[in-house]
Amino acid sequence: MSIEVKIPAVGESITSGVLSTWHKQNGDLVSDGEALFTLETDKISTEVPAPGFGKLEIKVDAGQEVKIGQLVALLDQNVAAPAAGGTPSSTGQPSSLKASAGDLELGKEPAVLGSIPVGSHPVASGSLPPSVRRIAEEEKVNLADVTGTGKRGQVTKSDLVQYLESKSAAPDVRTEPEAPKQSVPVAVTPAPITSMDRTPRTTRRKMTPLRKKIAGQLVLAQQNAAMLTTFNECDMSAVMKLRSQYQETFQKRHGVKLGFMSFFLKAAVESLVEVPAMNARIDGDDLVENHYYDIGVAVGTERGLVVPVVRDADKKNFAELEKEVASYAKKARDGKLQLDDLTGGVFTITNGGIYGSLLSTPILNPPQSGILGMHKIQNRPVVIGDEIVVRPMMYLALSYDHRVVDGKEAVTFLVRMKECVEDPTRLLLQG
Repeated sequence: MSIEVKIPAVGESITSGVLSTWHKQNGDLVSDGEALFTLETDKISTEVPAPGFGKLEIKVDAGQEVKIGQLVALLDQNVAAPAAGGTPSSTGQPSSLKASAGDLELGKEPAVLGSIPVGSHPVASGSLPPSVRRIAEEEKVNLADVTGTGKRGQVTKSDLVQYLESKSAAPDVRTEPEAPKQSVPVAVTPAPITSMDRTPRTTRRKMTPLRKKIAGQLVLAQQNAAMLTTFNECDMSAVMKLRSQYQETFQKRHGVKLGFMSFFLKAAVESLVEVPAMNARIDGDDLVENHYYDIGVAVGTERGLVVPVVRDADKKNFAELEKEVASYAKKARDGKLQLDDLTGGVFTITNGGIYGSLLSTPILNPPQSGILGMHKIQNRPVVIGDEIVVRPMMYLALSYDHRVVDGKEAVTFLVRMKECVEDPTRLLLQG
């Protein structure tokens, strides 16, 4: 009896994904609920657990695109469950196929392992995975030179990749014949030195579903919106002084640092209340105005940019906002974000300043009508009254859909953001 392992449904709008990584090898004994593989879609990356106990038989190689409901593996339950404290064999081979201790001590290889000698590989047979055969043909690799770690010594894709990497990393040692002794000096023209660098000049790989989605969204925003960006700058002195004054107390009480993002989230709520056009979007021939304040916070990960949504930001205090942002950042880095975490935002804030960006024009996150870009805080000379003083300044960039938001409304929104950040006490008094 075998259990079928299929690609689970991870959201109504998601129909396919990429099986990016197998956490178990073919032939391993898998426990019920143990992480089996990672599925990457255009929105999330999630680990899929095993639906039961059994010996794993992989049907789809890592890196392949799969459909929801597609069969990717079988779990053979016709094996004995591992005894408590025992270590199951990863290949599940009977003891009769294992090398004896005497052979190993004498440095001998067993005559046969099943029907295939140890160290030999079915190079020409159809038992090799297609990906192994393809790579071997492209790289002109003799599979007899590759040490296999798969079932019955079979060469796996990872074995072949590791062999190619070690081969390219190995130094090219050449032994030149000793020149014959000459009684009379002879002028010898040295041969030109040729470079033996075999490093490929390009690398081609398929885009991940997340990267495809990001690319599609950016192009969609450019094509479907009349996007415009307006700029301003704000003095961060008051926020920085407030953080410095209360940071230790805040962290002891709430267990999280008081960052800049909570101030900007609160300022965004105040600005959206004052300029409701920024909290609207176009849906076909309709203009939909939102009366809630779910604000997206862009988070950079190794796989790309994701935008988890802080729900009801108007109803949360600074500590709750900081905890939620920190939680989303950790989930994003660990690939644990769920589909619900990424949907339903009405406005987005992105902080390029953490990477050193001084100024940028952020692109809209459809179907939203506005996105605020925060940037690097930099000491600059500014005029206050009749004096030139040095203040920590930040450029703010607001990109908006001009079909929904007029220029006057966009500038009013950004000025309101600036006022709230430069006088943060009013935000603290409101929560």
